[in-house]
Order: sequence, then C-alpha cells, then structure tokens
Amino acid sequence: MPLEATMIVLDNSEYMRNGDYQPTRFGALADAVTTLFTTKIDSNPENTVGVMTMANNGPEVLVTHTKELGQVLAAVHQTASNLGRTASIPTAIAIAQLALKHRQNKNLRQRVVVFVGSPLADASPDAERALVRLARRLKKNNVALDVVAFGDGIEQAGEGGRSILRAFVEAASSSDNSHYLAVPPGPHLLSSAVLNSPVLASDRGIPDELAGADGPGAAGGSGGAGGASQFEFGVDPSLDPELAMALRMSMEEEAARQAAANPPAAAPAAAPAEGAAPAAPAALPAPAADEEEEALLQRALALSEGRAGAGADVEMAEGASASAGGADEELSEEEMIARAIEMSMR
Repeated sequence: MPLEATMIVLDNSEYMRNGDYQPTRFGALADAVTTLFTTKIDSNPENTVGVMTMANNGPEVLVTHTKELGQVLAAVHQTASNLGRTASIPTAIAIAQLALKHRQNKNLRQRVVVFVGSPLADASPDAERALVRLARRLKKNNVALDVVAFGDGIEQAGEGGRSILRAFVEAASSSDNSHYLAVPPGPHLLSSAVLNSPVLASDRGIPDELAGADGPGAAGGSGGAGGASQFEFGVDPSLDPELAMALRMSMEEEAARQAAANPPAAAPAAAPAEGAAPAAPAALPAPAADEEEEALLQRALALSEGRAGAGADVEMAEGASASAGGADEELSEEEMIARAIEMSMR
C-alpha cells in the first residue's frame, strides 16, 4: 500500500449548489471526501490527509496533514456554509504543493486530489499553457495529481478530443501515478465512482487495469459510474464478500444445470486426411513359428495318408473275400464237397 501525504482541494464555488447530484453537488462532494479520507488512512496508518478550498474568498487551507476523521468532517461542514464565487485552480494547487512540502514525515510521497465541479474560469490557450507549466513543476517535485471532474467541471471535448484538465493531468503524470476521472450525473454516487476508479486503486490493492485505467489521464466518466462495472456481477468483493460469493455460486449452479440439461453432441469421427500414409501391414510371424507350423502340416498329411492306405487295404480284402464268395456260389454241390475233402486232407 502506498505511503502518501494527500492534500484534497475542494471546489466551493457557487456551482456547487446545483442539485444534479444527490443531494447537491457539494453534498455528493462531502461524501466523496469522507470515502477518500477513510480509504487513504485504512490503506496505511502512516498516511496523512489535508483539506483546503479554492473558491469564495480565495484558496484556504482548512486542515493540514491529519489522521483524524473528525477534523476533516468539521472542515467540510464549515465549507458548506461558504459557497460562492469561482474557483482558482492554479493558485489552489500551488498552495497545496507548498503545504505538502512542509509535511512532518518526509518519507511520505506527495499527492494532490482536486475536485472540480465548476467550469474553468479561463479556457484560453494561454491558460492551458500555464497549467501545463504548473504540471511540469509538480512532476519535477515528485507530486502526483488526481483530478475528479463532475458537473460543469466536465469539459466539452475540443479539437482532437482534447481537454485542458486532461492535458494538465497527462503533463503531471510520471509512471502513471496521476489520473483524470470524469463522473457525469446519473443514478450512481460520486463517492462510489471515486472508490472504484484508478484514483484509489493502489490504496485498495487493485491493479489500474481492473479499475478501468489505460494509463495517465484515464477517464472513468465515459462509462458512467467510473469503473463500478469492472467487478464481477457489479459487486465489489471487498465491500460485500458474502453477496459476491452467493452470486458466484448461483452462477456456477445455473451453468452446471444448463450443461446437464443440454449435453454437448458427440463430435463425428474425424475423416482421414488426404494423402495420409497407408496403414502399416500386419507384422510377419517369426521364422520359428513358420517351421513349427510346417511340421504340424506335414504330420497331419502323413496321418491322413496312412489312414487312406489302411482303408484301401480293407476295401481290397473285402473285395477279395467277396470275389471268393461269389466264386464259391458258382461251384456245384459235388465240386464243393470235393473241395472240402481236399482242404481237409491238407
């Protein structure tokens, strides 16, 4: 978390009586100042915050480098009854730089946060060059600058989409340590827009990319609430972790239910690519297996031939006996008796 001494410059001009922000411009500004103070002190107990005004009777320092919220609230309450005239931004920033120079803890880095809710008193090219020279002096003295424009403080884009306040912030930026935030009127709160913007991203431990920053002079006003939609489901987990967890679990359950109700179709088998290599031929059996198989064939052939020869012998014997029987049947009775006597004598 950054170790900083911050000077908050309030716009207490006559324009702060307008009711386009709830409850009024200055009421919204007071809420944003309280949010800015608490975030700065909570991020590091060594941080200090000062408050000053830049309109009515001229720039005036109300609180210098305090850690007490009560002093800041008393200064804001005092300013609410001193609204009038126009704001002098260059003079107020020069005085804020001088107040930061006399901070007690020199290890604290310096930062000026300016709330602008009224149009610039002088928008000529000479005034822009004067602001750029002031920005370079801030950069030389290592003073970071944040400008929060709301209401009439939001300038109409000039040639090439340029604005004086944006050019002022870009000239003062060093390593992306300065930011420009524009918050137009709407249903959102000014304090919420500041809290979720790059102005307080480093104090909350959030990268500038997640807070909607694109580098020096990143504007959150183009998106309305200035980065409030950068969080998942539109809820800041650091402010309401239970709600963020419940929303995340509900979304996961709904996704699982839809996946179960609509299973993905099975993907068709991929067709073989053209020119693919032909399938590898089956492996040839080993030579030993060939010899064993050939021996079995030879043995089976020999057995079959032996059985065939035996069958032929049997058939020949049966034929001989049949022929002998047929010959006996052809002999007469006397010949048969004579043959029997002859055989008995043998």
